[in-house]
Amino acid sequence: MSTHPRGAGQESPAPRAAPEPLIQLRQVVKVYETAAGDFPALRGVSAEVARGEFLGVIGKSGAGKSTLLNMITGVDHLTSGEVTVHTQEGEVSVHRLSENDLALWRGRNMGVVYQSFQLLPMLTLVENIMLPMDLCGLYQRRESRRRALELLQMVELEEHAFKLPNFISGGQQQRVAIARALANDPPIIVADEPTGSLDSVTADHVFEVFERLVEQGKTIIMVTHDNSLAPRFSRHLYIQDGEIVPEPSTQLHQERKFIGTAKTRRPRSSIGLRKG
Repeated sequence: MSTHPRGAGQESPAPRAAPEPLIQLRQVVKVYETAAGDFPALRGVSAEVARGEFLGVIGKSGAGKSTLLNMITGVDHLTSGEVTVHTQEGEVSVHRLSENDLALWRGRNMGVVYQSFQLLPMLTLVENIMLPMDLCGLYQRRESRRRALELLQMVELEEHAFKLPNFISGGQQQRVAIARALANDPPIIVADEPTGSLDSVTADHVFEVFERLVEQGKTIIMVTHDNSLAPRFSRHLYIQDGEIVPEPSTQLHQERKFIGTAKTRRPRSSIGLRKG
């Protein structure tokens, strides 16, 4: 019987290479020119998004959340840096595409969900969902209609298919917007404060839809100002003053400093600090 320890003399298997990220941002800078001077909305942001992630980007108003999404989707031009997306069509440098090529590529690979829904009021719900399919030409009209009805069924709104958006609630309109974002079966969904104008119960329903989509293999990037949503993401990033930060610590430190100063001026019992 061999006295060598198990595995002795055997080479350990080579470590597997890390999977290629779906989206890569490299030193992305966005500067807006204003009457008051240049305003840096993004300051050299680098990040990666893996396939199948439900990534949350959390930050206050003006932190750069929506600008970051606009850089990923290509709806706004970056000042410097690069955004690369790896899809079945191959590696695409988003900001090197022409406007026409970018619009077509985005329509097929990204679905966008807005806080204000952006549904066309003169079209029925099913027509709103059919519109991206008609623009990209991936489906024949009869097939696009069938698919639009299936998507409405997925978000449990098939009985409202032929209503105009104004005749359904805000939460229902947001679910229609999600269905529209899925029209061309894109691998990536980006959502800009999709629960910001909804009550907590309705927002929870929208989150459940997103979670089901991730289970089905979609990659979702959602921005929000609500830090309490952080546990619901598979991963989250904080953005502050146009930069990715480990945590939103600056204001917390300022508050603690203020409270510490105030304690020297007031009786101890007059000030309380909630933990967390």
